[in-house]
Amino acid sequence: MQGKLKVPAGLLMAGVAIVLAGCSTMSSLNPFASKPAPRNPPAPLAQFEQTMAVRTLWSASIGAAGDSALKPAAGAGSVYAAAADGTVARYDAASGGAVWRISAGTRLTAGVGTDGETIAVGSRDGSLLAYDNTGKLRWKAQLSSEILSAPAVGEGVVVVRSLDNRISAYEIASGKRRWTLQRTAPPLTLRAAPGIVIASGTAFVALPGGRLLALALSNGGPRWEGSIGEPRGATELERIADVSGAPVVSGREVCAVAYQGRVGCLDVANGNGRWNRPLSSTVGLAVDERFVFGVDDKSVVNAYTRDSGGSVWRNNKLQNRDLTAPVSIGRAVAVGDMEGYVHFLSREEGAFLARITSDGSPVAGMILVGDNLVVQTRGGALLALSTK
Repeated sequence: MQGKLKVPAGLLMAGVAIVLAGCSTMSSLNPFASKPAPRNPPAPLAQFEQTMAVRTLWSASIGAAGDSALKPAAGAGSVYAAAADGTVARYDAASGGAVWRISAGTRLTAGVGTDGETIAVGSRDGSLLAYDNTGKLRWKAQLSSEILSAPAVGEGVVVVRSLDNRISAYEIASGKRRWTLQRTAPPLTLRAAPGIVIASGTAFVALPGGRLLALALSNGGPRWEGSIGEPRGATELERIADVSGAPVVSGREVCAVAYQGRVGCLDVANGNGRWNRPLSSTVGLAVDERFVFGVDDKSVVNAYTRDSGGSVWRNNKLQNRDLTAPVSIGRAVAVGDMEGYVHFLSREEGAFLARITSDGSPVAGMILVGDNLVVQTRGGALLALSTK
């Protein structure tokens, strides 16, 4: 894309791996040749006594997510989900019953975003599609490049970022573009999905290069710009410092985390830093009334005090299991892994409380819907889990 190399999150060394694979082709044909152990093997599942009951309330099949950044969304008593093949569906949040299921007619790479009334998804060819809550297409807009980040929907607009780092807002009612803003991207970035959150007339936009941008919904004017990760290092690879996942707005704070950067919270009004700590993550974070939870790029789960960023606990028993962004649920914090397991850790101490499996494929994303955890896997399973 415009001469910029996009590096998949979690696959920064893909080129090296391919070269090594090519060099070992001949030895792989030798049935007596030993196979090398993985450089970073996933940690074996820790054994523990389950002290929290977790049960599956309902399950459904949405279709495979593939390598797209697809995760469920919720609103107005419903759960919305999408699949890479273009399927978009609405489910009753209480029962899991399908309300409707449609095809977008294009391969989807981003979504779902919703305010409960409008559902938005993005495609590989740069199409932004908005549906009403009956599944009827409201409008379609064409962006300048592929969409990887889920559109943010709220306060009368849909805000979306395309791969060329162009941020645009569209009127929910008509699909008319309200404003657009072009930001310069670093020479090398993760092929990831920096998120957007709408709150109190502002769009908080996570960007490559470790920046967090607050834009006025009315006209796209920058309110402030803050730093989550400063690019450092001698090479472009070492200087990648992209904000990961979606920022989280809670009260007067917005918190975010960056790859090869930091985790921290800023003042929503002016972007002044409240606190920050070193952390490298590719998956985003979770915030509740007391803690900020982050998963680093080695799948170590960390908890910090929300007021000052003090370290509370660190759980390294899930290393290299490609964990999802965490979700705070009751007395637990949940993370999904590469084998379809969902792990529940004590939010106070980080000890294992429970574990449940899904369909065996990697967990793509999880959200809290009421008191329940809704999980989407890359294989296409959609599950609602209860801890009560």
